[in-house]
Amino acid sequence: MATLDSVKVRDYMTTKLVTFHPDMEVMHAVHTLVEKGISGAPVVDAKGNLVGILSQRDCLEVALTAAQDSCIAGPVAQYMSEKLQTVDPEMNLTQLATMFTTAPFRRYPVIENGQLVGQISRSDVLRAISQMC
Repeated sequence: MATLDSVKVRDYMTTKLVTFHPDMEVMHAVHTLVEKGISGAPVVDAKGNLVGILSQRDCLEVALTAAQDSCIAGPVAQYMSEKLQTVDPEMNLTQLATMFTTAPFRRYPVIENGQLVGQISRSDVLRAISQMC
C-alpha cells in the first residue's frame, strides 16, 4: 500500500491551469475565478515565467476599489502576491502536507527546470489521502 512518503506532487498536481497575465484587468481575472470555481491562479509573463499568484484574498482588495468606482480596478500586477513559494514535482506528499500545516497557502505552484508545470492544493493532498485510505 502506498504512503504519502512514496507519493509525489507530480502524481496529484493539476497541469491544466488557469493562468493570468500581469497586465490583464483584474476584474476579468475575478470573473474567471468565480466562473471556474477556483480560489486562485498563477500569474505568468509573456514568456510563461511565474511572476505571482492572484488569490481570492488578493481580490478582496479589488472588491473595495471596484465597488467605489466603475468596476475597473487596475491590472492583476497591482493586486497579485509576488512572494512566491514553489514546490518541485518530485517532492513527496508528506513534506507537502507539512508545508500546508505551517504556512497560510492553499496552493503551491509546481516548478520544474524553471518552468511552471502545475499547481498543487490542499484539496489535492486530501484527495491522495482519501484514495489511499
